[in-house]
Amino acid sequence: MSLQSDQWIRKMAIEKGMIEPFVDMQVREVDHQKIVSYGLSSYGYDLRVSPFFKVFTNVYNSIVDPKNFQEDSFVGIEGKTCTIPPNSFALAVSVEYFRIPRNVLTLCIGKSTYARCGILVNVTPFEPEWEGYVTIEISNTTPLPAKIYADEGVAQVLFLEAKEVCEVSYADRKGKYMKQEGITVPTL
Repeated sequence: MSLQSDQWIRKMAIEKGMIEPFVDMQVREVDHQKIVSYGLSSYGYDLRVSPFFKVFTNVYNSIVDPKNFQEDSFVGIEGKTCTIPPNSFALAVSVEYFRIPRNVLTLCIGKSTYARCGILVNVTPFEPEWEGYVTIEISNTTPLPAKIYADEGVAQVLFLEAKEVCEVSYADRKGKYMKQEGITVPTL
């Protein structure tokens, strides 16, 4: 596997619709305001978080069970920012829709601006031929409330291209998170 450059990402985004909407440069300022950057970088793409969040709560004393996930485990928030309580967690969704080629696997890593504040971003790999909006997991590891900014960068996607095409892709397996829209909670 080899890490792909900005030229490859640009070509795949424009010709194959791999990322939509695609921003062909690093955006660091909007309306003269500094932001957490997003868009094309040297060897990746910085995706944005949309203004839709689900913040975990213990109001109903629920148990977080991936085999029996309860919708009352979180509260929905929509807005330009989301405040995650201390030592808590939120789900969010990307602004961008991804279509991953059959010979590509991605890794997604949280941006250092958030990581340096104790805010960790986790996204599972985008498997070959997966497509959809990305469900993003954001953990506030600090004892203080943490603010997340919608429509700004939250994580960087790295594209790894294989020399050979995989035998069975995510689409072939009919993966359960295929073509997801909005924040997708755990399912079996």
